[in-house]
Amino acid sequence: MAKKENIFKRIGLYLNEVKGELKKVTWPSRNDLYKTTIAVVIASIVFGIYLFLVDWVFSEIIQRVIGVFQ
Repeated sequence: MAKKENIFKRIGLYLNEVKGELKKVTWPSRNDLYKTTIAVVIASIVFGIYLFLVDWVFSEIIQRVIGVFQ
């Protein structure tokens, strides 16, 4: 059975590999980052309003059904 390398050597090797991979990353420009952030915020607001309306409609339906049986 092969002996494991020292934990500090393995951590160092891992961090060197991470550094090498980060050099390969294509980072978005400031303009691209701004546009995608705005898109995410708008999409979140739209979906939030949609879910609010669906929840409200189902809540009203359930309250009316419960009211019929009281």
